[in-house]
Amino acid sequence: MKKTRLAFGILFGSLLMSGCALNKMIKLANDQQLEVTPNPLELHADKVEFEMSAILPPKMLPGGTSYSLKTFYQYGTNEAELGTVEFKAGDFPNSSSTTSRKSQTFSFAYDPAMAKGDVMIQGVAAKGAKNKTTEKMKVAEGVITTSLMVEDIVAASYADHGYNDKEELEPTNVEFFFEQGRSVLRTSEKNSDRGKDFTAFVADRNVTRTVTITGTHSPEGTETINSDLSQDRAEAIEKWYRDMMAKYDYKGMADEIKFVLKPVVQDWTQFKTMLNGFDGVSSDEKTAMLAVVNGTGTFEEKEKALQKLSGYKKVFDKIYPVLRTAKTEVLTVKVKRPNPEIAVLAKQIGEGGISADSLSNAELLFGATLTPSLSEKEAIYKAAIKKQDTWVSHNNLGAVYLQMAAAASGADVKKNVDLALTQLEIANKQKANTPEVLVNMATVYMLQGDNTKAYDVAGTVSGATGDALRKLNTLKGTLEVKTAQYDKALMSFAGADNSAEVSFNRGLALVLKKEFSNAKTAFKDATDKDSSYAKAFYGLAIVGARTSNATEVTNGLKSAIAEDSSLKEKALTDLEFRNYADAVRSL
Repeated sequence: MKKTRLAFGILFGSLLMSGCALNKMIKLANDQQLEVTPNPLELHADKVEFEMSAILPPKMLPGGTSYSLKTFYQYGTNEAELGTVEFKAGDFPNSSSTTSRKSQTFSFAYDPAMAKGDVMIQGVAAKGAKNKTTEKMKVAEGVITTSLMVEDIVAASYADHGYNDKEELEPTNVEFFFEQGRSVLRTSEKNSDRGKDFTAFVADRNVTRTVTITGTHSPEGTETINSDLSQDRAEAIEKWYRDMMAKYDYKGMADEIKFVLKPVVQDWTQFKTMLNGFDGVSSDEKTAMLAVVNGTGTFEEKEKALQKLSGYKKVFDKIYPVLRTAKTEVLTVKVKRPNPEIAVLAKQIGEGGISADSLSNAELLFGATLTPSLSEKEAIYKAAIKKQDTWVSHNNLGAVYLQMAAAASGADVKKNVDLALTQLEIANKQKANTPEVLVNMATVYMLQGDNTKAYDVAGTVSGATGDALRKLNTLKGTLEVKTAQYDKALMSFAGADNSAEVSFNRGLALVLKKEFSNAKTAFKDATDKDSSYAKAFYGLAIVGARTSNATEVTNGLKSAIAEDSSLKEKALTDLEFRNYADAVRSL
């Protein structure tokens, strides 16, 4: 019986001492220092991450004890357990005389219902099987959701229509032949089929930019001794051309035509070209002749050496006469329909009023670009598909539906996104992995909320240039802001569209990187490009709040609310402006 009483007494004393230790720990917990960074919490991508550092006062961890900080996020009637910071006395041997420090990172997946809430902690002092808890305590407030302001920029990428509406020049080429050693353009040459066709061409009074005449000579002595022969032959053609312009009443048009004369003197280039294609001599004879031409000596010495070679007579009879020419190239302006005419015809084709054959396929696709109306573009691209079923037509119709989705609301957004995807899948089957189609498909996935798939598809794009590359960079930058890859986003935006929306998303990335001066510049750039851009003014107010500039907060919000009154309600609950609540209410 005495032993039982003694054991009970020891147990009771131990429990009493344990209870006293825990009570003391709970009391000392009032002096603990807790810091949450950032506070308020911030949303980046789809999660909230923060660090909590805890400093316990001396003597709070007596031997054999532990102290834990259970961490929660309370929002509405819900509570999410985030984890525990645990201090074990054995890990802090000097805790009786010094503070005990520990930091831990927490994260949780974000839900929109979590925007308003608090980070709570509850201390738990424990020794053996016994424990005591502190009251729950708030250590951080809510979640800043500025990252959700990123613009879903619909970077609709149109494939090239294949039509050039700029001035194009068409070449017309003709050769006139001269007698040996002479520069007189014979009547027989003017009356030849070539001459008659050329005369008819000039008579049509085509809009002409340049006339290039290259006068040449053959290698024999009677040709080469006259150094002016090539020039004279070119001038003979020019004179005839000018006489015809006068005859056919070119008037002021003649002054707009530039004549370029190119006399070719002592040049073996054309001779060698013709010899290589000439089958009137053997390969050995060709080799011997080329050896002379490519060897040393003057032009005349080489020609005399050629005269001694087998096969020269055939070359003289067949090749030399062709070298006594004046080659004429006339660059005239290609006749095209005026753009307004194409626009009208394309619209009529889209409406079914006239035959699709009224325009070429390239003209029809180009006509779609001449109207700002998305419904007219849709009709024209549908007509283009019926006329000539190409990946370009399907891709561009898909791009139209993307733009329609961007301008729509409610169920119409999904409707147009689905229509776009159908067209893009057809385009991708007809021609796989084209940059324009892949950029548009990635945009579809972004609008469907699948940012990961969108970014993966964008990453497969290769060979993009021009507008397609700018659209790709616009899309990638937008997705990189959404996924908290801010440095990558800034690099992408450097090669993106020069739009107000891109400037805004760039500013947002800089805010989230805490580069406030550069963010301010980007937001101002957005408002310079679009003076009614409410979100950009709101962004300037955020920069003001984060840099403790009350004037910029007020001015930014005033401008934002003037353009979009709903932003006042947002600002009233936005933790970005928690220190400016009175100023916001007064707006």
